[in-house]
Amino acid sequence: MNITIVGAGNMGAGFVKQLTAVGHKVTVTARDLAKAQAVAGAHTGASVAAPAEALGDAQVVILATGYADAVPALQGLGSLEGRIVVDITNPLTADYMGLTLGFDTSAAEEIAKALPGALVVKAFNTVLAQVLAEGPAFADGQIVPVFYAGDDERAKQTVRALVESIGFTPVDAGGLKNARYLEPVAGLNIYFAYGAGQGTQIAPTWIRRA
Repeated sequence: MNITIVGAGNMGAGFVKQLTAVGHKVTVTARDLAKAQAVAGAHTGASVAAPAEALGDAQVVILATGYADAVPALQGLGSLEGRIVVDITNPLTADYMGLTLGFDTSAAEEIAKALPGALVVKAFNTVLAQVLAEGPAFADGQIVPVFYAGDDERAKQTVRALVESIGFTPVDAGGLKNARYLEPVAGLNIYFAYGAGQGTQIAPTWIRRA
């Protein structure tokens, strides 16, 4: 796939590493183009572009910014009509130990409202940057799941294929409104990693009896 990544922080860098490793063509953009260049330059198959030139023929746009920067960053790309936007954000408080949205909306729904032409899919928000960077394989044959939620079936299937292509296990979490549940799961995961001292090589999952 041709993929545009918005953001050159830890999550953006993790996506570039994993996506280029399996042959996806990646364009990185960010407010700080020098930082984007450093991230892109470390991986064959990645390039950098200013926001206004970054979309090209990208099939997927991965939003790898903080939630507060999400809408302006996406608007800076130009028209997203019909584009698939993967929202990985969580609406975290300043201390990262709480959420600023919940119950009757979510970060994903607010982004979709602000960009009505985009096909927003919530995904990867429960995956810590350190886990993304190291890859999906955990001990005892366990594979890190990626929950994804959205209202457009074609967009969801594309995101599912992207998740599978980098070795993670896709888990369909229903419609976009279920981001209201996924974002608190991410908040709990962050608490376990940092607040409870379990470290950053952890990931939430579901188990079944049979």
